[in-house]
Amino acid sequence: MSTLMLVINPGSTSTKMALFDGEKKQAEEIIRHDSEQLGKFDNVADQFDYRMEAINRWIESLQLEAGQVKAIVGRGAPLRPLEGGAYQITDSMIEDVRTGKYSNHASNLGAIIARHLGERYGVPSLISDPVTVDNFTDIARVSGVPEIERKSRAHTLNIKEVCRREAARLGKRLDEISFVAAHMGGGISVAALKRGRMVDVNDALLGMGPFSPDRAGALPIGGLVKLCYSGQYTEKEMIGKLSRKSGLAGYVGQADLREVEKMIDSGDEKALLAFNAMAYQIAKEIGTAAVVLAGDFEAIILTGGMAHSKRLVDEISKYVSFLKRIVVVPGEFEMEALAAAGNRFLCGEEQLKKY
Repeated sequence: MSTLMLVINPGSTSTKMALFDGEKKQAEEIIRHDSEQLGKFDNVADQFDYRMEAINRWIESLQLEAGQVKAIVGRGAPLRPLEGGAYQITDSMIEDVRTGKYSNHASNLGAIIARHLGERYGVPSLISDPVTVDNFTDIARVSGVPEIERKSRAHTLNIKEVCRREAARLGKRLDEISFVAAHMGGGISVAALKRGRMVDVNDALLGMGPFSPDRAGALPIGGLVKLCYSGQYTEKEMIGKLSRKSGLAGYVGQADLREVEKMIDSGDEKALLAFNAMAYQIAKEIGTAAVVLAGDFEAIILTGGMAHSKRLVDEISKYVSFLKRIVVVPGEFEMEALAAAGNRFLCGEEQLKKY
């Protein structure tokens, strides 16, 4: 049975496209978009026609025959809280991403483009494990302030994929084993994955957890309140500061970890302190996730782009290696994770959930 599928992953200034046969990549392309052109659209969903021009050119170059493609898989956007797994792209999902109900994010286009291509080819379209997968227990939602509820927003797609791969390496299914997994990229998600369910994770954008290359992470409440009421920032400016201009960028003026490491190598003590503080905070969050699982988990998995840094991995390991063995899986596997979800659906191993 053919398991040929197109996989779409829209980013802020690019769209990653790939053709997979099962879990084997046949072709791929990163389509770069003009940021000035994209900036003309207040609503990300309105970029559809502009992006589709380049996407269509690439698809035409594949010279696919009628009936070859069996499914279209798009990256999932921020949606209402969901169980993990693969979801059929429905009218209500399209409405939520078109209007930006939960976020005006580039990934909103994943479902829109996938649905469009699915209709073109007359095949199912789906998403899998969006950032708002939510398996929190009631106790995990309690923040300490009744008006504020802890939310599940994380790098779910990559975290579940690397955990699924490690489970398979051990001869087990993901729902038979537990892990602590830290995705370390522009944002940092440290998750307690209990038999395939993300039962707790820090909010990787504006919430608890470690600071990242450009995000603030958890902050002393008193200082934050004073800064908010200092008159220096509007609400929009404050959100921008906490989500794009804090972390390493705030301390040393650089969010690229490779550049920060060059600064450290040249003797910059301020850069070294900020780098080690980030590693320290990641390690503390790993400890938190280990407690959530009461120590009953198989391994600590370090993944994401920053897991390429031996210096960072070694610094984190210094604190947490006493807990469990450490597995390092550098990079991100979003395209592969989406293809794997599409393959499980086409092979009948997983049924699509309804949104």
